Amino acid sequence: MSFPLNIPNTITAVRFILTPIFVLFLIEGDFFSAFLVFIGAAVTDGLDGLIARLLKQKTTLGSYLDPIADKLMLSTAYIALAAIGIIPTWLAVVVISRDVLITMGALVVTIFKGTFMMRPSVISKATTVFQISTVILVLMAQFTDLSPTLPFVLSWLTTVFTTVSGLHYVYFGLKILNDNDGVAKG
Repeated sequence: MSFPLNIPNTITAVRFILTPIFVLFLIEGDFFSAFLVFIGAAVTDGLDGLIARLLKQKTTLGSYLDPIADKLMLSTAYIALAAIGIIPTWLAVVVISRDVLITMGALVVTIFKGTFMMRPSVISKATTVFQISTVILVLMAQFTDLSPTLPFVLSWLTTVFTTVSGLHYVYFGLKILNDNDGVAKG
């Protein structure tokens, strides 16, 4: 681990800054600008980790900030889009509920097992891609002639992947609670 104030952590910090800017554009009804800001935030989501690995600049701070920035970005996007009626409220509830479930599960595992490591699974990474893609397409539908069918189908796929991913984390959380090594792989 290296010094915490590095390029990857700075990129992660940009995601924190872009999130309220995204919401301001939504409130103003400027969907194109909100779309551009969200794309920028989504790019930082992959870029920070890639640069950390390539430059060997992984830090403990970054390992905490990155998932917090991800959850803040996506939770805020889904809450804001539901609040202005662009996505159904139930979709925002599913996305937020999964994050709450994961956070509470991590707290329970920490209380009973102490320090543990949960690596993101393929299903979890796919869920993030679906969640980000849904926001992007829903926003695009506001300023283009995009058929509403694609965002609708993607919303349902996001719901399925988010639910399965949440259940996957529950399974591995229970596995950690029942195992002795404190590591779950998935």
